[in-house]
Amino acid sequence: MRLDNPNLSLLIGNLSELMELRLDGVDISSQKNSWCQAISTSLPKLRVLSLSSCTLSGPIDSSLRKLHSLSLIHIEYNHLSSPVPEFFSNFTNLTSLRFGNSGLHGTFPNKIFQLPRLQTIHLWGNPQLQGSLPEFPKNGLIQSLVLSGSNFSGLLPYSIGVLTMLSQLDVSYCNFTGPIPKSVENLAGLVYLDLSGNKFNGSVPFFRMAKNLTQINLSKNYLTGQINSTHWEHLTNLLILDLHSNLLDGSFPFSLFLLPSLEKILLSNNQFSGQLLEVPNISSYILDTLDLSSNNLEGPVPRSLFNLQGLKILSLSSNNFSGLLCLNDLQQLRNLSSVDLSHNSLLITYEHHTNSSYSSFPQLTPLLLASGELRTFPEFLRNQSELAYLDLSENQIFGQIPNWIWRLNLLQLNLSCNSLVTLEGPMLNLSSRLFVLDLHSNQLQGQIPVFSSPAYYYNIQYLDYSRNNFSSSIPADIGNILNYTRFFSISNNNIHGSIPGSICNAFYLQVLDLSNNSLSAMIPPCLTAMSSNLAVLNLGTNSLTGTISDTFCPDCGLKTLDLNGNQIVGQFPESLGNCRLLEVLNLGNNQITGTFPNLLSEMLILRVLVLRSNKFYGEIGCPKTYGSWPLLQIVDIAHNNFSGTIPGKCMRSWRAMMANDSLSKLKHLQFEVFTQVYYDDAITVTNKGLEMKLEKILTIFTSIDFSGNKFSGSIPEEVGELKSLYVLNLSSNALTGEVPSSLGDLQHIESLDLSSNKLTGNIPLQLAKLTFLAVLNLSNNQLVGRIPSSTQISTFSADSFTGNKALCGFPLNVPCSNTNETTKFQYHKSGIGSVVDLNVIGTVEIGCIVGFGIATGSLVFCNRWRKWYYRAMCNIILKIFPQLDHRFGPHRRHVYINPRWGR
Repeated sequence: MRLDNPNLSLLIGNLSELMELRLDGVDISSQKNSWCQAISTSLPKLRVLSLSSCTLSGPIDSSLRKLHSLSLIHIEYNHLSSPVPEFFSNFTNLTSLRFGNSGLHGTFPNKIFQLPRLQTIHLWGNPQLQGSLPEFPKNGLIQSLVLSGSNFSGLLPYSIGVLTMLSQLDVSYCNFTGPIPKSVENLAGLVYLDLSGNKFNGSVPFFRMAKNLTQINLSKNYLTGQINSTHWEHLTNLLILDLHSNLLDGSFPFSLFLLPSLEKILLSNNQFSGQLLEVPNISSYILDTLDLSSNNLEGPVPRSLFNLQGLKILSLSSNNFSGLLCLNDLQQLRNLSSVDLSHNSLLITYEHHTNSSYSSFPQLTPLLLASGELRTFPEFLRNQSELAYLDLSENQIFGQIPNWIWRLNLLQLNLSCNSLVTLEGPMLNLSSRLFVLDLHSNQLQGQIPVFSSPAYYYNIQYLDYSRNNFSSSIPADIGNILNYTRFFSISNNNIHGSIPGSICNAFYLQVLDLSNNSLSAMIPPCLTAMSSNLAVLNLGTNSLTGTISDTFCPDCGLKTLDLNGNQIVGQFPESLGNCRLLEVLNLGNNQITGTFPNLLSEMLILRVLVLRSNKFYGEIGCPKTYGSWPLLQIVDIAHNNFSGTIPGKCMRSWRAMMANDSLSKLKHLQFEVFTQVYYDDAITVTNKGLEMKLEKILTIFTSIDFSGNKFSGSIPEEVGELKSLYVLNLSSNALTGEVPSSLGDLQHIESLDLSSNKLTGNIPLQLAKLTFLAVLNLSNNQLVGRIPSSTQISTFSADSFTGNKALCGFPLNVPCSNTNETTKFQYHKSGIGSVVDLNVIGTVEIGCIVGFGIATGSLVFCNRWRKWYYRAMCNIILKIFPQLDHRFGPHRRHVYINPRWGR
C-alpha cells in the first residue's frame, strides 16, 4: 500500500483523539519531513507511533516535540539521514525507542538512556551514529539494549550492572574499549549477550547468576586469561558460546561438554594449549558445532569426540594435533556435514574394505584435510553427492588424479602440493559448478589440461596450474576457454611458444601469471590495452622480445607489472604513466633504454621499483620538487649507466624506509582476488651478496641497490635518515668523499656494500654500533686509518677491507704503528668545531708543531700579524710535511678552522 502526504493528512485529519498510529510497511511518499508535521498537527494525544519500513525521509522535524505523551516510537528500516533530536530526552513516558537501520548520524543524546520508563532501545545498523553510554540510574527498567553496527564508543559503564531487568544486551561491532565490567555478573535476568567485534580487553566475566543465558558472544575482541570450569557450570540453558578471535589461553574447559543444552562451542583463533582429554558418556549431549581451529592444542584427537551423535561441524585445523586419525571413524557421526582437520601433524588414513558400502559415510559439504600425510584419494569420496569444498593439498598423494573426482558436484577443488603426475581420462560429465581449481606444485606433465565440457568453464574463476611440469604451448583459444576467469596462472612450468592473442578475450581476468616459462615472441599489444581490468600482469623470466606496447589505458588498474628477465628492447612506454595504482614495477634484466622515466612520479603508492640490468642512462633527479614515493620500500636500479650524484633530497620523502615498523604491523604485498583468496607478489633481490627470491614481499623489508652505475660525488647524508633500511648497496660506482657517519643510524641494516668506489678518510666509528650487520664490504676504496674495533666488525673477514692501502688493524694483517693511530683534537665554540687529524704525524713532527705554536703564542694579541702568520705557516708546514696535504688541505673536510682564529 502506498500513501502520499496529502492522503496521510486526510486519513488522520479527523482523528485528533487517536492514541496509536501503526502503519508499518505502508509506503508513505512524503517530501522530506512533512510526515512529521502532518502527524504532530493532527494527533496531539498520540502515544504509539509505529512507522517501520515506510520509506520515510528526514530530517526529523522539531514539530514532533509537541507529542509529549509518546511512549512508543518505532521508525526502523527507513532513510531518515538525520540525527536523533535532543528533545526526545524530554519524553518522560517513553518505554520503547526503535530506530534500527534508519540512516541516523550525528551524536546520540545519551540522556535518553536515563529516561525513567525506558524498557527497549534499538539503534542497530546505523554506522554513522556516534555516542557513548552514560551512567545508568539504579531504578532503570531497560530490558533490551541493542546498538549493534553503530559507532558507539568508550567504556561499558560499571553501572550497567544495576539494570536488573536487562535480558538482551547487544553492542556488537561498535567501538567499545576497556574491560568488560564485572558488574555484568549481577545481570541475573540476562538471556542474550553479544559484545563481539569491539576492542574489549581483560578477562572474561563470570556469569553464575545469569542462569537463563542462552547465548554468549564475546568474539573478535582482545580478551585474555584462562577460562575456568566454574565460569560455566551453572549455565544449564546455554545454547551458544562464541569466544573466537581473542587472546585466551590455558587449557580447554572440558566442563563445556557437560552443559546439557549447549549446541555450539566456538573457540577458534585463540591461544588455548595442552591436550584434549577423553570425555566419558559424551554421546548423550546435543553439541552440533565444535570449532577449536587456530589454537595451540596438541596430542591425539580424542576418540570420544566421534561419539557426539549430534555433531554436524567439526573444525580442529591449524593446531598441533598429532598421532593417527582414521577417517573411518567419521562413519559414526551420522549428522556430520563439515570436517576441517587441516594443518596439524596428524597422520590421516583411510582403510578401504572391498565389501564396504560408501553410503555409510555421512554426506559432507566441506572436507578439508590439508597437510594430513594422506597417500591416496579416499574411496568414500566417490559417493559424496553433497560435497562442495574438497581440500587435499599438502599431502603425499602420488600418481593419477582419478577421473571420478571431476563428476563430484564441487565448487572448490584443491589438490596442490602433492606428487600428482597425470590426469586420468577421459574427462566427461564434468561438474559445471566448479569455481576454484588449484593444482599447483605437483609433477603434472604433458599438455595444459583443457576440459571437454564447455559448461565446466562457465563458472570457473580461479585456475592455478603453476609449479608443475607441463610442457606444451598455450592453447590458441585460451581466451575463449577462460571467459569468466579472474585468476589464471601457469607460472613455473616448461610452457613454450607465444602468448596467443585470444588471451585478451578473457575480459574478467584480474591476475595473469605466465612467468618462469620459455615463452617467446612479442607481448600481444592487447594485453597492455586491457589494463583497466588487470591488476596483476606477470610475464617475467621468459624469452619475450620486442618492445612494451605503449597502449596502457587511461583508467589503468594495474597494481603489479613484472616483465623481469626477458629480451625486451626499446623505450619506457609513456602511457605506463596512466598506471597510478602500481605498487610493484619490475622491468629488470631486459634491454630497455632511455633516461630515468620521470612519469614514475605519478605512481604515488609505488612500493617496489626494479630497473636493474637495462640500458638506462643519465641522472636520476627527483621526479618532483620534494620527491615522491612515500611507500617505496625496494628500489633496484643496479647495473645501468646512470650518472651524476645520488639525489639525497629524494630520499627525504621515502617515509616507508624511515618508520620503525613493529612485527605487529607485519604484512606482505598481495592482491585479494576474492574473499580470502590472494595473489602474493614475489621478487628477486640481491641481499648479503646473494640473489634471493622473496616469495612474499614483507612490508617491513627495505632495500636500496644503486650498484654498477656511474654515480659520482659523495654519499648523501640523508641515507642515514632511512632508519629501517635492511640492505644498502652502492658498490661499483665512482663515489668520492668520506663514508658518512650518519650510516651509523641505520640500526636495522644487515647488508652494507660500498666497495669499488673512491671513498676516502677513516671508517666512521659509528659503524661499530650496527649490531645486525651481517655483510660489510668496504673493499677497493681509498680509506685510511685504523679499522674500528667492535664485536660485530670483528666477525668480518679481511676481504671486507682489502684494496684500501692505508687501512690497518684487525682483520687485515697490517699492524697500526704510532703513525697509524688515529688521534683527533676537537674544539667547539659557537656551534662550529675544528678537528685536526694527526693520523700520520709522528712524535718528531708533533714536537716541532708544538714548539712552533709556543714560539708564535705572542701573535694571539695582534690581529693583522695573526692573519698573515697563519697563511704563511700553513704553506710552510705543508712543504715540510707533504704527506699531510690530503689531510690538511683546505679542500678536505677533516680540517676546518674556527673563524674566530682569523679575526
